[in-house]
Amino acid sequence: MSRRPFAAVLAANTISIAGSSLTLIGVPWFVLQTTGSAGRAGVVAFCATLPVVIAALVGGPVIDRIGRRRVSALSDLVCAVSVGSIPLLHYAGVLEFWMLCALMAVGGLVHTPGLTARGVLLPNLAEHAGTPLTRAASLYDAVSRGARMIGAALAGVLIALFGAESALLLDAATFAVSALLVGAFLRGVPAAEPQPAAGKISFAGYRAELAEGWTFLTRAPLLMGITLMVMMTNGLDQGWSAVLLPVHGREALGGATAVGLLVSVFGGFALLGALLYGVWGERFPRRAVFTAAFVLCGAPRYAAAAFTDTPLPLAVTMALSGLGAGMLNPILTTVVYERIPEELRSRVSGVTTAGCELTMPLGGLAAGLLVEGFGATRTLLLFGGTYLLVTLSPLVFPAWRTMERPVDGPVESDSAEVSRTEPAPRGSAHAAPGPRPSAN
Repeated sequence: MSRRPFAAVLAANTISIAGSSLTLIGVPWFVLQTTGSAGRAGVVAFCATLPVVIAALVGGPVIDRIGRRRVSALSDLVCAVSVGSIPLLHYAGVLEFWMLCALMAVGGLVHTPGLTARGVLLPNLAEHAGTPLTRAASLYDAVSRGARMIGAALAGVLIALFGAESALLLDAATFAVSALLVGAFLRGVPAAEPQPAAGKISFAGYRAELAEGWTFLTRAPLLMGITLMVMMTNGLDQGWSAVLLPVHGREALGGATAVGLLVSVFGGFALLGALLYGVWGERFPRRAVFTAAFVLCGAPRYAAAAFTDTPLPLAVTMALSGLGAGMLNPILTTVVYERIPEELRSRVSGVTTAGCELTMPLGGLAAGLLVEGFGATRTLLLFGGTYLLVTLSPLVFPAWRTMERPVDGPVESDSAEVSRTEPAPRGSAHAAPGPRPSAN
């Protein structure tokens, strides 16, 4: 029993996610600074997130075959090159808009498999460390939230002092460090290495493995409901982080420093929410906490930004929203792990992640076009109203009631048996398997 692999993954996630927060703020700000166009910021967001969906859709079986340690390390190295190339090409005076879009697309294509590869190891690493899964999931999410808080605050300061290019260079360095940690400290963990295929490797076998994930999801009403709900909110959140908040920050809040601090406040209170749920969360009904937390973390942000042009009211709202957001992923992680058999986690995780991220490319693009066509205030109200309606769905649809049902072990479906192709024993996979709200 050793805690070193779990600690290494937590450290890698902390460094990598903190760096990703730099890019989350740095790229939209870089586009707004160099082009002045919210529409172009939306186009870049579209190019960055469309490959994410593709990678999540087809990546589950690939992760198992190549090995989670290798996929994670390789993903981080490619991201380091793609992100680092943006400021270097800009300094050389040769960066074209299509190059920026292409580099962001490359990063989006490989980033999600890396996160998935680390995340589905969580049950194995928790067991190896002698830590209960619920507590490990809360700690995993708390570390991610804390990293976003640090990265966002640092991004605001770096952009204000040295420009958006400096934030992107630092992000490239964090990816490289994360790759080194994963490559070095996950050696010897069986679930992190390539998993033997059940039969001869072929396209038909790969397609069958991929179909298993889809079949399982479609026969599990609760998991399908979670995926659809998070799919909608992730698209709206992408519009918020890639376009609406940067535009509002530039027009009303005084610049990138205010945006970085707001995102940092959100991340800090999300960290607190995750820790509080890890300590006391299991004493309360899951569905009630989940619904209240989702309503709190969503629509109020958009309304506050639409009706105020000073940082303080929005900062208070972001703090409360972050507190709610921090409770979501520990609940989702526990519910999903209870219902997915260990040997199917990579495949189902890839499918649910693809579903949850399906609207993200459209969210950023739509936000950019709507801001240019109708203004930021109307777009904020439209996105916020839609968010509120979506987050009320757990109170309406019966499948969500099964969130409270005690489960003695992973169950295959809430409604039917799933046929299989005799998969070989596997470990587990994803920064939380499948659905993860991306509010920030």
